[in-house]
Amino acid sequence: MPENANLQLSDRVVTVPNILSAARLLLVPVFLWLVLSNQNILAVVVLAISSITDYLDGYLARRLNQFSRLGQLLDPLADRLLIFCTLFGLGFTGQAPWWFVLAIVARDVLLIYTIPVLAGLGYGPLPVHFLGKAGTFALLYALPLLLLPSALPLAANFIYPAAWAFAFWGLWLYWWAGYLYVAQVNLLRKSQG
Repeated sequence: MPENANLQLSDRVVTVPNILSAARLLLVPVFLWLVLSNQNILAVVVLAISSITDYLDGYLARRLNQFSRLGQLLDPLADRLLIFCTLFGLGFTGQAPWWFVLAIVARDVLLIYTIPVLAGLGYGPLPVHFLGKAGTFALLYALPLLLLPSALPLAANFIYPAAWAFAFWGLWLYWWAGYLYVAQVNLLRKSQG
């Protein structure tokens, strides 16, 4: 996602960042199957690979100047699906409380209303905000750490504090970014009507 609004998005489909985002999307069902079948070490490996590709697609998009409309949709879609599947898996297997799962999902459900409002105003999706990226980053650290104690029970006392620190920080940033997105949409709506 271009940080500078003046950067041009291309219509190219096959770019290195898009390939990485597509690979991350393909790993989502693999990851969910691993979590639900209690293969948490492999699930953490897949989640780590997914997190690395999330970093790399943004880095390479900037480095190679390969910003595309498809990438603008694929990257956040892959992030959301990975987070939702991880949360579902953690909640379903009892590795995270359902209130935590619902608190994260509720933020994205709240933001769904912005899509038709933006479309009605002639806008596409809002650019990803730094706080949203930071919240996603913290959650992508927290979620594998929440999986690890079931795979490494002896390390649970060391892993859980870090996992929940990232989880609460990520949740707070996620909601703060959500508030800012809603505020931006409301400002756009007021300025046009």
